[in-house]
Amino acid sequence: MNRYIVTTDGQSFEIIFSANFNVLSHTFSANDRMLQFNIETSLEEKNIGEIVIPRNLIDNPYTVLLDGKEISHKLSDTAEISVISVIFDGKGSHTFDIITTEYFETTSDKFNGGGCLIATAAFGSEMSSQVQQLRELRDYTVLRTELGTNFMNGFNQFYYSFSPAVADYERENYIFKEAVKITLTPLLVSLTLLQYVDIDSEFTILGYGVGVILLNIGMYFVFPAVLIMKIGKRVNIEKLDNKYV
Repeated sequence: MNRYIVTTDGQSFEIIFSANFNVLSHTFSANDRMLQFNIETSLEEKNIGEIVIPRNLIDNPYTVLLDGKEISHKLSDTAEISVISVIFDGKGSHTFDIITTEYFETTSDKFNGGGCLIATAAFGSEMSSQVQQLRELRDYTVLRTELGTNFMNGFNQFYYSFSPAVADYERENYIFKEAVKITLTPLLVSLTLLQYVDIDSEFTILGYGVGVILLNIGMYFVFPAVLIMKIGKRVNIEKLDNKYV
């Protein structure tokens, strides 16, 4: 039995998670109305969990996700708490999410029609950690300033002119999907830098934004170009050596 205290809006709530597997950590997003747990299961079948949630924290109906995919659950309520019971298969490390169904449906609609389509298709779910990272960066960092908001408005017009077609092809072609995933990884790593800085002015978002753009130009264009030039130079030297030998 695991007991957690979640504090939000000046109030504290106790969550009880009983399971025949290890619950390693938890997070709560008040904005997304979501509880997320990192778990470790040792059984291939019949992993059993029961979560007691105060209804004043998040209320039913709920959607339960295992590694970003919805799974079935049983629900019992009182006036003050909800008890969610699950049984699932699979040994290893997992993410386990509980999110209010209304928010989940709204989020899904938003991503299907206007979200991170390419990343969602690459990583398999709009609830994956990578897509959530992009969403949180947009909502909590970029959109906090007028400059960032204007940038996102212009970027969205460009992005949604081609992203639906790219996302559709990702779902049709596994090799292309994996290539996109590999390509996005350095970008995601560089964007995490913005989560550790204090964005408190238009000048700050501009400075860090330009820095991240330059970093990505270096990773995606300058470094490959230098590498290609060095390889080409080496090949030419070897050709000359072979010619005069």
